Amino acid sequence: MNSVNPIKRGYLYLEAWFNYSFGPEWNPLYHLGTLTFFFFWIVLVSGIYLFIFFDTSLGGAYASVEYLTHEQWYLGGVMRSLHRYASDAAIMTILLHMFREFALDRYRGFRWYSWVTGVPTLWFVITLGITGYWLVWDELGLYIAVLSSLLMDALPIVSGSMASNFLEGQLTDRFFTLMGFLHLLGQPVLLVFVLWIHVKRLSHVEISAPRGLAIGSFLALLALSLASPAVSHAPADLRKVPAELNLDWFYLNIYPLLDTLTAGQTWMITIGITFFLMLMPWLPRKKTGEAAKVHLDECNGCGQCAVDCPFDAIRVQARTDNARWEFEVAVDDGLCAACGICVGSCHSSNPFRRSNKSLETGIDMPQFPIDEVRTRTGEALAELQGDNTVLVIGCEHALNVEQFKTQNVAVLNLICTGMMPPTLVEYALKQGADGVFVTGCRKGDCYYRYGNVWMDKRFEGLRKPVLRERADRSRIRVYRAAETDQKKLLKELADFQRHLADTSPEKTGANRA
Repeated sequence: MNSVNPIKRGYLYLEAWFNYSFGPEWNPLYHLGTLTFFFFWIVLVSGIYLFIFFDTSLGGAYASVEYLTHEQWYLGGVMRSLHRYASDAAIMTILLHMFREFALDRYRGFRWYSWVTGVPTLWFVITLGITGYWLVWDELGLYIAVLSSLLMDALPIVSGSMASNFLEGQLTDRFFTLMGFLHLLGQPVLLVFVLWIHVKRLSHVEISAPRGLAIGSFLALLALSLASPAVSHAPADLRKVPAELNLDWFYLNIYPLLDTLTAGQTWMITIGITFFLMLMPWLPRKKTGEAAKVHLDECNGCGQCAVDCPFDAIRVQARTDNARWEFEVAVDDGLCAACGICVGSCHSSNPFRRSNKSLETGIDMPQFPIDEVRTRTGEALAELQGDNTVLVIGCEHALNVEQFKTQNVAVLNLICTGMMPPTLVEYALKQGADGVFVTGCRKGDCYYRYGNVWMDKRFEGLRKPVLRERADRSRIRVYRAAETDQKKLLKELADFQRHLADTSPEKTGANRA
């Protein structure tokens, strides 16, 4: 078994426990991005409600929040608590998402863009939360406002002194209203733009969490809001230094540094951490394989590969070779993840095709062309001996299938199982395998986002190219496994071979097609 770094191994075990507890469809670790969007929706809806009753004046802000919290506790108070806890939950899912990408090594190579644009997105969310605490204008809000001003004053791009606004008698409604505008409109619009940049290089971006997971998350936040409502500190008083503050460490973790460090030193630490995180994809750099290549002689411009590409690397354009087809596809090498999913999408990737030359398809992977896939399949099948022979098909980013090779088990490792044309399964069965066992990344968690999803839909006849009806489904099994699932996969493979033995022609007296 290939060695797995301890961080990845630990995370995979945690993920497996969540799969056992929630099932792959509702595993929150598979839906951290969509859960973040869901929490943003809660923050938005609750924020709009709070704004209806909020007084943006210096003298009325605290009173209006207190009215919502205590006088209208049954709705306004619940909305305030939901606003607070959904904001915290969003930070948690963002941090978990970052850790997950790091633990599974999904932040380097072709994924550098998503990582680099994701780090600033976190800071935009944090600054949005900071101004939200400011607007309550209690002792905590004053503490944040004063220290934020000190931080801003330390920047050479800021002229004047913001901190002077907090001398007694200097702070006005106009300044406070400006901060309200930033929190309620300016920062959210900027955050939406930053999120769009973050997902710009991806296709089929999901922003809706599974309904059951969303309902469960909302009920958990609602229960927390009722059990421990969000409340204010004492009202802000410029003449008084608060004795005790309850910080929200998800958003306000930087401020205690200012108790011992200067504003300049605090900026150096913050900017240093930010730049380190943004440089991580190149520490060390991970090489992406060669980009997919289009063979126009075999391409009819159907565009299925462009539809299936998870990274928006393929586009459909007008024909350039005067062929009878109207369209062709083109690959953006800079966006291509070299996953091969497009090869599995192409109807020309059929291993049954006969010609005097090598098998060519409309779009192919230079490092592992479909002709070589067919050749390796034939060579692996030719080595099989004994009864209940099985071809195990895996992928490079899951459990290494080479370790399962025996005299009656052949193996084929693909870049991604989404690279596999459904006809390859039929081909293996026709060429002598008693069964085909497909594995790869865990269900709901493909290294290339949609490889196993598209493969499942092709097998189910819901996405082209489909696994034909005449293929004997009883001789095909799909069981996905990560590097830590070796024992489970071995057990499933043994069970599949027993099934093949029980349903063999010799035992049933039937003839297989």
